[in-house]
Parts: sequence; structure tokens; C-alpha cells
Amino acid sequence: MFAIKKCAWLCSCLLVLCLFACQGEQKADKTETAGAKTEKKPLIVTTTSMIGDMLRNIVKDKAEVISLMGPGVDPHYFKASQGDLKRIREADMVFYNGIFLEGKMEAILEKLAKSKPVYAVTEELGKEQLIQMTEDGLEKQYDPHVWLDTKLWASCIEVVANRLIELDPSWKAEIGSNAAALYKTYMGLHKEVKTEINSIPEASRILVTSHDAFNYFSRSYGIDVAALQGVSTVTEFGLKDVTNLVDLIVSKNVKAVFVESSVDPKHLNAVVEGCKKRDHPVAVRGPLLSDALGEDGSSEGTYEGMIRFNAKTISEGLK
Repeated sequence: MFAIKKCAWLCSCLLVLCLFACQGEQKADKTETAGAKTEKKPLIVTTTSMIGDMLRNIVKDKAEVISLMGPGVDPHYFKASQGDLKRIREADMVFYNGIFLEGKMEAILEKLAKSKPVYAVTEELGKEQLIQMTEDGLEKQYDPHVWLDTKLWASCIEVVANRLIELDPSWKAEIGSNAAALYKTYMGLHKEVKTEINSIPEASRILVTSHDAFNYFSRSYGIDVAALQGVSTVTEFGLKDVTNLVDLIVSKNVKAVFVESSVDPKHLNAVVEGCKKRDHPVAVRGPLLSDALGEDGSSEGTYEGMIRFNAKTISEGLK
């Protein structure tokens, strides 16, 4: 009898313990769920690191921002992986450059825009603000490297800010304040670059690079540019292109050529060798940051740092 009572008592204790355990687990689950709801932030995906840096400065800690293209990545050749496509599908909002910088990926993004918020940061730039690459009479194509003109890039801030407010109207005041501060920073940076480039003797303001990414930089800061490849690194180059570039360097007494972080530096070797054969040795400087920011955590890993680094590297190489 005692054994039966003892067994019943033990069973009751075990039942009570189980109930407390289950309640504890339920409370923990609810706490975790509530915490997840509290801590979970909207996910914003950007294609390039330049756009990502802009977004982080505007949205601050209100959202998680992921850039698909990291340091040294060439957006002209970029192909989205399955992981990239998964991030895009999971994103609450997606920003890309547009003007066919992202190549074939742009068609995917435009299609996706029918079902979720996907925007080109350049969507409100007028054609008169863009640099046309094709000759009159042909289908018009425009240079997508607008971020290398800091003033023009600053004009894209308003588009981004307005779209973010659409995502969450309660952000309006803070997003507006952050966007205004960033615009002021970019305009100050624009003046810095002008001063830096103006320090180069006028006759020496000729920037020779791997591919033709610096047209907006040229227009905004008063420096001529010449490149081995076209606006897209997909463009092939041949012996005539090399010869023409060598002729320019020798005739204009150019002191240096500049490699780029996202383009194979070997591309300029033929030009350098051609100059040597003409008794005109040139220095190889850089790499310039044309299509991607520098390494995360470095001074060049931000848009401001990228632009300052490029301006300084160019001025020191051509003086």
C-alpha cells in the first residue's frame, strides 16, 4: 500500500514538473518570438557597394543593408548566385544602379519590381544629366558610372530617402534628417575633389585608365580621360586601341597610367611596353576604385573614402 502511495506521489511530482517545464518552454518560446519581432529589422539589398554605403548612411540602424557586390567586384561581369537571388527574394526592398550597369541582371530586377519594391537609384536622373556613349542615329546608350561625379551622386539621395519612407512612413523625420546631412557631406566632398584636381598643372590633367569609367569624373572635375577599354569591361580591345593610347601618352607627355581594382592590371601592360619602346617610360599608379569600394573596414571601404583616395592618387600621380 505504501509502495502504491509512494508511486502515485512520484507520478504527481513528475506531472507537476512536466507542466512547469512545458510552461517554461512556452514562455521562452513566446519571449523568443516577441524578441524576434522586436529585433527583426527590414532587409534592404543593394547591388553595388556604393549604393549600400549610401543606404547605411540614410537608414542607419532601422534596417539591415546587404550589398551583393563586394570589394573588387566588376558589376559589368557580375552574375547573381543562387544565394544572391535568395537574398533578393527575401528582401523588403531592393536598390540597384540602373543604366545597364548590372548587365543582364537588370532585366531580372525590372521583372521583380512588379511584385516587390525594387528601384534604380538613378531613376530620376534626366537624360541631359547623363553622358551618351553612342553616336547620334544609333540606339542611345548612357554611361552608368554616375557615382564618380559626387554632385550627381548626391542628387540620387532624395530618390532613396523617399523610397525608404514608403517602406515605413514612421521613418520620415529621421530619414529626412539623415538624407539632408549626407547630401551636405557629399557636396563638401565634391568641393574637396575639385580642389585636389585643380592642384594638378593644367597641361598634365590627363587620366589614362584601364576602362572608360571616369567620364563623369572628367566632366565634373575638369580632367581629360582616355582608356584602353570602353565603358563596359566586357568590351574587347585590340592592337589599334593600344597604339592609339600609346600615341596619346607620348604626344601629351603623360607621366602615369592608372590600373583599377576591378579590372585586370595586365590589360595596361601592352600600353606601358609600347611607351617604353618609344623612349617614354610611364609610371603605373593605383589601383583606382572605379566600380567598387575598397575593403570593408578600410578608409576606402566607404564612398567618401573611395572618392578621396581616387582624387589623391590621381593628383599625386600626375603632378
